[in-house]
Amino acid sequence: MAPGVRGRGERDHAMKLATTRRRFLAGTAALAGALAMPMVARAAPVKLTVSHFVAPTHGLQTDALIPWLERIREKSGGEADYEIFAVNSAFGRAERQIDQVRAGIVDIGYGIAGIPRGRFPHTSVMELPFMVERAEAGTRALWELYRTGRLGGEYDGLKVLLLMTHNGGLFHTVGKPVKELSDLKGMRMRSPGPAVSAMLDYLGASPIGMPPVQIYESLEKRALDGLATTWDLVAAVKANEILNYHTEAGAYVAAFQIVMSEERFAALPKAVRDAIEETSGEALIEEVPSWWDKWDAAGKADALARGHEIIAVDEATRQAWREELAPMIAAYLEGLKKEGVKDPQALYETARELVAKYAAA
Repeated sequence: MAPGVRGRGERDHAMKLATTRRRFLAGTAALAGALAMPMVARAAPVKLTVSHFVAPTHGLQTDALIPWLERIREKSGGEADYEIFAVNSAFGRAERQIDQVRAGIVDIGYGIAGIPRGRFPHTSVMELPFMVERAEAGTRALWELYRTGRLGGEYDGLKVLLLMTHNGGLFHTVGKPVKELSDLKGMRMRSPGPAVSAMLDYLGASPIGMPPVQIYESLEKRALDGLATTWDLVAAVKANEILNYHTEAGAYVAAFQIVMSEERFAALPKAVRDAIEETSGEALIEEVPSWWDKWDAAGKADALARGHEIIAVDEATRQAWREELAPMIAAYLEGLKKEGVKDPQALYETARELVAKYAAA
């Protein structure tokens, strides 16, 4: 073959190879772009920040919050994720939970109604002496009061995801047992909220409000003689290491909230809003009794293992103690008028009726 012909052939072959290579690269780029498109179009999950005021190992986080948040993630189709901040974080102070939600610092907060005092006076009616003995009845009654608009404007601006009470609380003491209400006289007792403080004050005790993280040190230094709380909490803060006596009176409860701001809720993607609606409120209330029964059982078992004395209070004694505290209850209800509760007595009677209804059911 002539040299010129061979040169043209080589040039033609090189041009065909170059054209083929360009087409291959263009096709590969197009395919890569097509494969990448779903990843680009899909937004990152919304991360819900959640704060509470107990240890990350507590059942509130492991048994309640995490399973609930996992259900939200699943039902949202992966559009929701979460991050939890416990007491060992910058967002773990009990008195700041609701403020953090309102300010948009966290999305969801778990708060206790009585800390700080005065925020939820309507809700505090549920905490009056011998109103509630079991968490299920207290929780359902409190939820109905909220759902039917009987709690005033206390939750305005908040998306309420759960209201609940614990099982009836005890008197836990170090130096002497509480077998009569008069035994509380002169004792320095940690109190979870204003209604319980009013009861202790009426009985001659000195109520001291403090978050759970301060309980152990206060008992150890004898700044406290005891505390009004659940079986759950005395084990959670290791107070059983110092306590000696436990009076199972079912004398009071504390109320708790899981809330987010209405503004933040409205800004969420529809799939996330729907998942939260489907898994909160009534759906969470169904689980409350099993949570508290499990947590309280662990606290009581710990006390029994340590050989503590447990004083059981029967129903007849509870009724007698309720009557003994009638003047204190009346005075507390009257005082609620100054806090914006229009008809405290009617609210109290309605709450008692609802608790009785759900206890019977």
